[in-house]
Amino acid sequence: MKILFITDWFPPYSTGGAEQVVFNLFNGFKRRGYDTSVIATVQDKTKIETGTGGIYRIYVPDYHPRWKAYLSLYNPWAVGKIKKIIKEIKPDIIHAHNLHYYSSYRCLKIAKKYCPKVFLTAHDVQLFHPGKMIEFIDKNDLSIPSEFDYKVSPWQQFKRYKKRFNPFRNYVIRYYLRYVNKIFAVSQALKDALNQNGIKNVAVLHNGIDLKEWEIAGSDINQFKKKFNLSAEKLVFFGGRLSALKGGRELISAMAEVDKSISKAVLLVVGRNDQYLNEMSDFAKSRGVSLLKTGWLKEKELAAAYWSSSVVVVPSVCFDSFPTVNLEAMACQRPVIATCFGGSRELVENNETGFIINPLDIKTMAEKIKLILNDNNLAKDLGDKGYNKVRDHFTVEHQINNVLKFYL
Repeated sequence: MKILFITDWFPPYSTGGAEQVVFNLFNGFKRRGYDTSVIATVQDKTKIETGTGGIYRIYVPDYHPRWKAYLSLYNPWAVGKIKKIIKEIKPDIIHAHNLHYYSSYRCLKIAKKYCPKVFLTAHDVQLFHPGKMIEFIDKNDLSIPSEFDYKVSPWQQFKRYKKRFNPFRNYVIRYYLRYVNKIFAVSQALKDALNQNGIKNVAVLHNGIDLKEWEIAGSDINQFKKKFNLSAEKLVFFGGRLSALKGGRELISAMAEVDKSISKAVLLVVGRNDQYLNEMSDFAKSRGVSLLKTGWLKEKELAAAYWSSSVVVVPSVCFDSFPTVNLEAMACQRPVIATCFGGSRELVENNETGFIINPLDIKTMAEKIKLILNDNNLAKDLGDKGYNKVRDHFTVEHQINNVLKFYL
């Protein structure tokens, strides 16, 4: 069976969790002996690849985000090249992931013309919403609702995106979704959001992780701590593809409360040194919070950052479908404090593997951080249970077994 993945980005030229998921699936199917290929885009002509090892990287020029609502539907620089490769490979399965920037949804129609089985994994709300979804959040409600109203109207999107709003975008996407055998949502929460916004034919397929990649020697952890001059500090990990909606400001406000009773608590921020991270640093200074920026970390150094931390906090203040940070933290036996907005609670069990919080409730977030930092036995118990849950239900092998039920 020939399997072809199509995605906007593919490691090492990417920084997101969704691309890492595709990378893990690509390698996982190869290990099982399947003829596996991937088509991804690059914005640098020197990085073009023509199929070596099953990897095709096509050049698609970058463009201003104002055109995303149009070029995400049909990108003339991408569709012809992708069509040519599909005809060359003649796959039995095409599995698309993120298509919403460079590759474009038009590829789904092309895929179906040359392949009998076409699947699409939705990693976020892009099938009905052009950005990070916040419309469903009531900022005055600090509770943890069991259900949310995810329905977003065109008027709400127009008010938020103004000239970047394309009134035909969602209709065109739904037209292209007719060519997909099945849509996979990475969480039940995402499936609910898709369904409430008129997108059906959805099955839940949680992402998995390769536990072996997160095993690390004690010497690597010590080397990491030495590099960043860490000794007795109690580290609170915050990382990923950072933006304001990932909850950095809220976490810093919580850390200001933590600092009142716990000495040497340090917020360890793993992410690219950009304007937003500079803003976080300035805000941390204004609140008297110790913040350590590591920059973007890869492989062993990233694992060492997790293993060096006492707790990992995922305080997204937007719909966060199934944060990869949760998986990575639990693979490293770290307890997790995660947002109630999105699919985190499908992995992080409240009071079992960590805590689920409303990240707008600064007081409660601070209390949960202090609870873990003050109790090593609790931290270990939560971390161990989290690792066991990932090992038993959320590995790449589990993910591959589940997707094969649809492929075959």
